[in-house]
Amino acid sequence: MRMARLDNARARDQADSSQAPLMSDTTPTLPSPPTNRTPGPRPSPFPPVRRIDPAAPLQWLAAGWRDLRAAPAASLFYGAAFALMGWLIFIVFRHAHEYTSALTAGFLLVGPFLCTGLYDISRRLAAGQAVSLAGTMTAWRANLGAFSMFALVLTVVMLVWARASLVTFALFFSSGMPSLSGFLGQVTSIEHWDFVLTYFAVGGVFATIVFALSVVSVPLMLARGTDTVVAAITSVRALAVNPVPLALWAALIVLLVAAGFATLFVGLLVTVPVVGHATWHAYEDLIGDT
Repeated sequence: MRMARLDNARARDQADSSQAPLMSDTTPTLPSPPTNRTPGPRPSPFPPVRRIDPAAPLQWLAAGWRDLRAAPAASLFYGAAFALMGWLIFIVFRHAHEYTSALTAGFLLVGPFLCTGLYDISRRLAAGQAVSLAGTMTAWRANLGAFSMFALVLTVVMLVWARASLVTFALFFSSGMPSLSGFLGQVTSIEHWDFVLTYFAVGGVFATIVFALSVVSVPLMLARGTDTVVAAITSVRALAVNPVPLALWAALIVLLVAAGFATLFVGLLVTVPVVGHATWHAYEDLIGDT
């Protein structure tokens, strides 16, 4: 009897041990606690800016001239548009100068869209694509919101600039706004050197602001589809990184535009397209596809 009880106990132990794995398999497993992973840094929306050679603006002008020769019909069309703007502003200033500011503001709204066509020509030429005037005239559609906002910013700056100029005249002259010939006479007169210095100092501040905001803004918005804020800040950074070559570039732009004005705006037919194409090459050197 005792041996039988021992045999039965061993049998029950073996049965229990054989069922143990089955019970463990049915036991639900608890989920592992979540790990605290720190997300990586988000990529910056601002592209890096390259440091360029001080003589790079001369190379940009040479490349702009090559683009003009490669696509003369489309390029000269935009030059003619800017020349027409100059003639119209001149006529309005002589006969109804009170509308000059409004007309200039309207041209500043249109200007970035016209420049986009020149940049698109250079972009197509660099990519080996065919260039047609009709195709470049709608390049602004790729980033209409950013282009519109940038044009509005330029217009606001211009209106503030015009108001500051009127205040400068009011501080030095009490006889009213001079005519074009009177203005040129005041500027070239040694007797009013204080007015000349103040006037050009105020103008220089606003010109620097406009230049800093627009060095590579429109090409960047065209090539990468960035918004106005990113494009403007990147343009300012480009000027901060390359003050010497971009100061030379600003001086060259002033000289070329002044030459266009000195020829009764006829020279703008060529100088504006060259500067526009060169600006695209400036963008490629400063930002490019980095």
